[in-house]
Amino acid sequence: MKEWICAGDLVELKEKGHKVVEGILVIHHEGEVVALDNRCPHMGFPLHMGSLCDGILTCHWHHARFDVKSGGTLDPWADDATTYPVEVRDGEVWVLPVPRREGGVEEWKRRLRKGLEQNLSLVIAKAVVGLVHKGVPAEEIARIGVEFGTTHRRGGWRSGLTILTAMMNVLPKLDETGRILALYQGLVHVAREAAGAGTRFLQRPLPVEGNSMERLAGWYRRCLEVRDTAGAERVLLTAIRDGATERQLADMMMTAVTDHFYMNGGHALDFHNKAFEMLAHVGEGLRNRVLTSLLPQMADAVRSEELHSWQSPVDLVTPLETVFAEGLTGPPPGKEEPVDEEALLELILSDRPLEMIDAMAAALKKGLSPVSLARLVALAAAERIARFHVQNDFSDWITALHTFTHAHAVHESLRRSPTPELTRAVFHGAVSVYLDRFLNVPAARLPQVEEDVRGRPGDLRELLDIMEKQQQVKEAAEWVAGYLSRGGEKGALFQTLGHALLREDAEFHTFQMFEAALVEHDRWAEVDSPLSRRAQDTLIIALTRYLAAHAPTAREMAQTAHIALRLHRGEKLFEDSEASA
Repeated sequence: MKEWICAGDLVELKEKGHKVVEGILVIHHEGEVVALDNRCPHMGFPLHMGSLCDGILTCHWHHARFDVKSGGTLDPWADDATTYPVEVRDGEVWVLPVPRREGGVEEWKRRLRKGLEQNLSLVIAKAVVGLVHKGVPAEEIARIGVEFGTTHRRGGWRSGLTILTAMMNVLPKLDETGRILALYQGLVHVAREAAGAGTRFLQRPLPVEGNSMERLAGWYRRCLEVRDTAGAERVLLTAIRDGATERQLADMMMTAVTDHFYMNGGHALDFHNKAFEMLAHVGEGLRNRVLTSLLPQMADAVRSEELHSWQSPVDLVTPLETVFAEGLTGPPPGKEEPVDEEALLELILSDRPLEMIDAMAAALKKGLSPVSLARLVALAAAERIARFHVQNDFSDWITALHTFTHAHAVHESLRRSPTPELTRAVFHGAVSVYLDRFLNVPAARLPQVEEDVRGRPGDLRELLDIMEKQQQVKEAAEWVAGYLSRGGEKGALFQTLGHALLREDAEFHTFQMFEAALVEHDRWAEVDSPLSRRAQDTLIIALTRYLAAHAPTAREMAQTAHIALRLHRGEKLFEDSEASA
């Protein structure tokens, strides 16, 4: 239990006006004695260097204003100041260094919601730090962001919620600071995207129950075929109310997404997959808001079968439609035949698309599972990034990235629900890999990752130092290849790559790349095959090259988060001085 501390003689305090004792600012003003934390709750500037007039204490750094009695701020971006009990005993001033109001979990949650509403990065950072240090599960923190993001953006699900979901998926790969940065970055992107974007109001389900899921799924599919997102929303809400399972909802929605080819450059399917992944984190209670938030994008989604590049000089649409019409099912049990996955991978990476389409369909008929085929296509897409030549236009990194994240989303979605309709998207992704082939002409040389027990793996700080300079793509990849060849521990490497991402003001696609590469790596690590080692190395090299290509940045967001961490730990961001209040 903390003891009262003496702040000196009352008469002396009246003469000087204030005194700082053990980090507490004791003030005599208008005949009363009050005590506040001397650190401005905004960014820690010493409040005794501020100005006091008419009961308002103003910090001189960003001009945050505080009611000197209660500590309450007139500027919500600054947070309320902490106040302490004061007593005057026999002419002496005593202060109890125990805050009058201790910020609990609900208070931190309230501040997080306020930070999201006002799009205030520092307030969001402080709230995330406070909640994590209170032991609040990441799922509870993310749920606040999901509720906000699916309500306060009329345009529905986009990059902000996708980033937040991706960061939730990789939290186990990160240390505590990394987890704080990941949650903070995701929530900030949700807030930024929702700022001024309007409120989304939900419709009601159809008034009468009793329609089968088959009928509702058919209605939903036809509504989206003609871009009737309002009708689709009402059907979807009806299916949820009537007790549709997660699998039924996924099948209904993914079938409609894959009725057309590679919609919105792969984002449509990727966003759908992320929405279902987020529901796995925050619970089915948010199904209405989360799943309906996917519909606004479908109103004007680009359908790739209508694009010139998919029709000429090679007609890629007709062969796909032919294969789909013939069916994408496997052989009867016991009739499976072996498939050479390495040869199929090389064909997916070739410039022979018609042969590729036929070979993929044949592999399914021999018994290769849709999930395994999707994993191969995702690996081929990662290989495009691993061999992306820096002589290409810089923006084409994102072209290759779109194919990879779409292929990853297809892979993860098929693990959830392996339907013939969704399997069509594996072929869509493979065609996109083919269309990206010129991004590997010339192809960047892959660094060799071979067994080499000589020497130590190297200090991972060296990798971070390499990424302090722009366009160290080759150098970073070679360093990582050497680290792996000398037996470097992958968990520590992934954690370091996480810090390489989260210290930057990264844009949307870089977050996608980080999450997709790590998840695909782990999927291959579950496979016992000669291809598995090559696949894991390719994914790590692809990720490293992409991160190195997009660093460094101004790092404003990480700076804000570190300020919040230091304030939470009670550190002094500024040294005290003798300036008067």
